[in-house]
Parts: sequence; C-alpha cells; structure tokens
Amino acid sequence: MKLGVHIGYWGLGLTREDQLEIVQEAEKLGYDSVWTAEAYGSDAATILGWIAGQTSKIRIGSAIFQIPGRTAAMTAMTAATLDQLSDGRFILGLGTSGPQVSEGWHGVRFGKQLARTREYVDVLRMALARERVEYHGESIDLPLPDGPGKALKLTIAPVQDRIPIFIAAIGPKNTQLAAEIADGVIPTLFSPEHVTVIRDELQIGVDRAGNGKTIDDVEIAPTVQVFVGDDMTEARNLMRPFLGLYIGGMGSRDKNFYNQMVRRYGYDDAAQEIQDLYLEGKKDEAMAAIPDDLIDTVSVCGPRDHVKERLRAYKDAGVGTLGMTPMAWTKEARIQQLREVAQLHSEI
Repeated sequence: MKLGVHIGYWGLGLTREDQLEIVQEAEKLGYDSVWTAEAYGSDAATILGWIAGQTSKIRIGSAIFQIPGRTAAMTAMTAATLDQLSDGRFILGLGTSGPQVSEGWHGVRFGKQLARTREYVDVLRMALARERVEYHGESIDLPLPDGPGKALKLTIAPVQDRIPIFIAAIGPKNTQLAAEIADGVIPTLFSPEHVTVIRDELQIGVDRAGNGKTIDDVEIAPTVQVFVGDDMTEARNLMRPFLGLYIGGMGSRDKNFYNQMVRRYGYDDAAQEIQDLYLEGKKDEAMAAIPDDLIDTVSVCGPRDHVKERLRAYKDAGVGTLGMTPMAWTKEARIQQLREVAQLHSEI
C-alpha cells in the first residue's frame, strides 16, 4: 500500500509557501502521490502544474477534475499538458461532483451521470491516444454534424503511454462503472471492515469490461481523514465536523450519497439522526450523534498503536493508495502528521 497526501482546496488557511513545504516534505518522506481538489474555489489543474515544476518524484493527482466543469477534450488537453510538465507523473482523477455544484455553478444538468461519465472517458481515451476524435453519443457529439467542425487529434502526446484514470465513486452503479472503464476508484468514507461492499461492485464492473480485466487491475485509492494523537476523544472530535457535513448535509435529504453509504455499513438509525439534526440547523448536535465506532471505521485517528492497526486494516483490505488528509491546521502540524504516518506505515 502506497501513501498519498491530499492538500485539499487552495487558499483556505495556508499560504502557497506552506502548501509547497508540505508537498516537498511528503516527497522527501517517500509519499507516492499528492492530490488536490476543486469545488467552486481554486481549480485543481493550476495547482498541479505549479507543484509539478517544484517536485521531481512524487506523482500528482486530480481528486477530482469536475466532469461538468470541462469538456472531455479540454480535460484531455490538460491531462497531456500536466503529464508533460511532470515528466509522466500525472494521475487523472475524475468525478461528476454533486447536483448543487453542477447545476448551480457550472449550469450543467445533473442527470444521466453514468452515461455521461462513460462517454466522457471514451473520448478521453481516444484523445489521449492521439486518435482523431469522432464520437456520437448521447451527451457528446464530436464533431457536431451540422457545422464546419472536423475530427481533430491532440497535437501533443502525454509522456505516459496510458495516463491512469481514476473515478470518484460512492454508489453501487458508479463503482461498477469505475471498475469497468477506469484504472482506479476513489471512494470517500471507505471502511476497510466493509471492503466486501465495494469489492463485490468492482467485480461486477470488471466482469462487464471483459478482455481479461480483473479486480486487481482496478486500484482502490480512498481518501481518509487522519490524526495521530494520544487523546482518542480529541482525535475523534477532529473528525466530527467533516463527517457531520458529509453524512448530514452534503446534498438533499433524498439525495445524499454519503448518508446512503454509511447506511450500507449498517448505520441506518445514526445516519437518519445525523441528517435530521444537520438539516434542522443543529450542527453541533449532529456531530455529537456520530457513533464512535463509525468514526473509527471511516477515519484513521488516535494513539500511535491504534493508527498502526488502522493502517494495517487498509492494507489488508487491498487498498493500493491511501490518500490521507491530515486534520491539522498549521504547516508545522500537518508536516508532523505526515512524518508520524510515514513512520507507522513503514512498521506495518
């Protein structure tokens, strides 16, 4: 199991110098990859290009590029450029984002996501292989049939023969699709104790793909919140704001993928209570309602011995890259968390 570090969104409490030091320290410590995200603030591509020029070994990953925010052709151009800038270190992470961002920020209807993602990846594969892109699907039509456009091919080549494509997936159908068409899956609120949930879905996807593809060809790369500290109560409490937001308030009452995920882990009553409280504006009560054992199964937090066992659980569950987000708010504290986890990882 490799380690990755997520630096999240840009400009939220840390300077660019702070973020660069964190990334460069991760590279020195042997972290395999660094990932950055985008929602409706900083974009991921600019940050990855900036990081690429100031590192030499660590791989750079988008977690995620938002599908509604870019055409597939634009993403292919960006991916090829980042792969060249990083000398072949780029990982292309994609996701549909959510309905609020897709429709409220990008003005793109949040519907038929499975078909949209499939067609998007089809075009990406064609473009990155430097084939002439002619594709006539439900959501992508290239070139447009009633105008002067013609089929074009990418004028630059990526360094890698095949840039790995990872898809952020939570629900069963998205996970199956990721296994079928992508090289990796990026789950959130992943539980190693419930890995059979995701592995069963991955198996359906690779069976659908055929051509000899196996489940071992799909890397599991979850994002996980991490804090190493002697006080277990304090460590768990650091996880509560994130979990409360995602389980309780990330999406509508009827469409919250994260809430549905923890229900699949057997936490129906807790998921309902957390969501009810959060949507009523009782955020502190919602966070307090998160069971300790739920925090423990979807986070890595607590004293060193406990964290080591959690790292071992992720490794035993078949995780390929564990993308950790240090739950610390200063450069120095985040670097210390990176060092702690790297040391514990070396001992498992």
